[in-house]
Amino acid sequence: MKHFVVVAGNIGVGKSTLVDMLSQRLGWQPFFEPVTENPYLADFYRDMRAWAFHSQLFFLTNRLRTHHRLMTHPSSVIQDRCVYEDAEVFARNLYEQGMMDERDYRTYRELYRVLTAFLPPPDLIVYLRASVPTLRKRIVQRGRDYEQKITEQYLSRLNELYEAWIANFEFCPVLAVPADDLDYVAHNRHFDLIIEKMYEKLQGKEEVVFDIDEVKSIR
Repeated sequence: MKHFVVVAGNIGVGKSTLVDMLSQRLGWQPFFEPVTENPYLADFYRDMRAWAFHSQLFFLTNRLRTHHRLMTHPSSVIQDRCVYEDAEVFARNLYEQGMMDERDYRTYRELYRVLTAFLPPPDLIVYLRASVPTLRKRIVQRGRDYEQKITEQYLSRLNELYEAWIANFEFCPVLAVPADDLDYVAHNRHFDLIIEKMYEKLQGKEEVVFDIDEVKSIR
């Protein structure tokens, strides 16, 4: 059976790594964040209030295009970050921080709502949940220069928005993964456990959770 699964979560939580590992284990086609250069990005960093709407609209358009491609892909696919995160986390954060005015944000949200209402959802979202210390540790470990200036306050705010989004998300099932406790890179059994829980959710099981005591005992 063909599946469309999204791996979602905050900066540094390990989305790309998990997508890569799952694609290799399951033989699914991975789709990472688009590398298309945003023509508004330089203007946005120079004047965020003036260009936030344009920049986010460009990201939204590209993410919607990618989502449609994945829906029509002939085999199972797994995606690194989804269109919902762009709107519910990053665009909302810009608005709440005063970087996007009320009129532009209403226009953006209305476009997002109309388009996603007609867009078939994924079969499952795997949400990687991690505390700020874990995020900071992983950001430092992967050593991307442009990420080292990301503050704990910013990561904490994004975590709050992610939690609010996931709590109210109803388009498809969600598997919340306790990424503070599960180290799927270092421990094969942790990785196996994620796959087991994914398939349980894909098979329609409602209450699929991780037993933290069990997880901590697995090495």
